[in-house]
Amino acid sequence: MFSPLTHDDPHQLGVYRLIARLGSGGMGTVYLARSALGRTVALKTMHARIATDPAFRTRFRLEVDAARVIGPLHGAQVFDADPLAQTPWLATQYVLGPPLDDAIALSGPLPEPAVRALGALLCAALTQLHDSDVVHRDLKPSNIMITAEGPKVIDFGIARAMGDDRLTRTGAAAGTPAYMSPEQATGQEHTPAGDVFALAGVLTHAATGHGPFGTGQPADLLYRVRHADPDLTGLPPTLAAVLLRCLSKAPADRPTTAELAAQLSTPTE
Repeated sequence: MFSPLTHDDPHQLGVYRLIARLGSGGMGTVYLARSALGRTVALKTMHARIATDPAFRTRFRLEVDAARVIGPLHGAQVFDADPLAQTPWLATQYVLGPPLDDAIALSGPLPEPAVRALGALLCAALTQLHDSDVVHRDLKPSNIMITAEGPKVIDFGIARAMGDDRLTRTGAAAGTPAYMSPEQATGQEHTPAGDVFALAGVLTHAATGHGPFGTGQPADLLYRVRHADPDLTGLPPTLAAVLLRCLSKAPADRPTTAELAAQLSTPTE
């Protein structure tokens, strides 16, 4: 949904003329923009109030790097970026399609074959990230766009290189409680196994219309993520058995993305 530019929005960044707002969050604003040659892009900027903080600038640079790693097949193609500008910005392909959570709210949960196909494609996207030593750290239904070309993973605002603790102070509590892994919820390192945990939550939502740990206040959600059994009500038994292992509290007990993709691709009886 477009909204008009406000009086304090920039009108031009790099070669891109801003046309409308697409959305805004804690880190920045996303605009619809057009280049001098007529290319339409989604242009993400960082809020001025945090652009002076070196840690947030580092985070923005890592977001640019992660978006380039995942590439146009599983994400939005990166056309241009300037993380060193006074207002850091990132220009990507403008992806047409609803977020997964909006699609489920509009049309209802997906049938099991569609959930399995979605999961296998998202495993491929995460594998591409993990093979480049990048973890997403905030996989959730609203960060997955449903497009004519297949699902695309977006928003790498808290993605980070594996083993990189430079952003621990600002990033340890970052994420979405309903889809956060137990280790991320306690400030421990979020490895690829944490992305698998989040993916299982996404697929539970796709198949049932609800996440495995419900809704509510962040503190309540974080407690359930760390200590409660997941609510897999409504999941087909064969799919529930696959996702239950992904939602293990112990990272070592979860399958890899390759193992999960193979399990999701196994035909159901």
